[in-house]
Amino acid sequence: MAKKKFLFVAQEVAPYLPAEDISTLGKEMATGIHKRGYEVRTFTPRWGSINERRNMLHEVIRLSGLNITIDDNDHPLLLKVASLHPTRTQVYFIDNDDFFQKSDSDIDAVGSNREDNDKRIIFFTRSTIETAKKLQWDPAVIHAQGWMSAMTPVYLRQLNDEVPFESSKVVYSVLPGELSAPVDADFFRRLEEEGVKSDYLAAYKGMEMNTTLLHRMAIDNSDAVVFMTETPEPELLAAVEAKGIPYMTKDQVSGIDSFVEFYDKISET
Repeated sequence: MAKKKFLFVAQEVAPYLPAEDISTLGKEMATGIHKRGYEVRTFTPRWGSINERRNMLHEVIRLSGLNITIDDNDHPLLLKVASLHPTRTQVYFIDNDDFFQKSDSDIDAVGSNREDNDKRIIFFTRSTIETAKKLQWDPAVIHAQGWMSAMTPVYLRQLNDEVPFESSKVVYSVLPGELSAPVDADFFRRLEEEGVKSDYLAAYKGMEMNTTLLHRMAIDNSDAVVFMTETPEPELLAAVEAKGIPYMTKDQVSGIDSFVEFYDKISET
């Protein structure tokens, strides 16, 4: 029997970033799912604090060079890859000098305080999806984790050109951590220019432009949700329950097998 394919869109992955809760979870997911019989491809930003030489990243020339246009400016994709030990699972790094170079003003490894975080999210999302298409990667499950990946479910379900993934089950994880700067007020305009319809976005206009908004948009376009925060935010939990989709909370997670059982369950629906 052919292995199921799994696309993991991770905000942070250890050891490329310091081994904290979120990055450690990213590593455990990528390697653990592989050990349990899935073919895994992981996509993550090439944050500026990631040391390319030490982590043996190298550019994938044939998949680099795509231009992502945001506000009439072209931003070239530099795609890099490394193997995650001990499973040698491939990790693809989305890189661009405009968005992912380390800045002296960054307050953390992911630059959660940057004013251009909405453009960084758009660049990361579009680059990930277009690269997966080029790889002809047709996953049974796509699992996006954290605010940086929050537009992945939106693009997959709201854009007409994402047909290759229409049979994939989309899971979103709400991770701890908040953006330290508001989402730019032009975020919805930029999403419209990406092809997300204005009548769809109208439901969110008037909401506070913060991390909760990103999580809510992801949840509304997912087939299942995992809350990895200590306590699910009531507004987000209510959205999941109103939609009637499966979900897990942090206290229900007892290792990688919990995720595999969750994936198998939603794949059958």
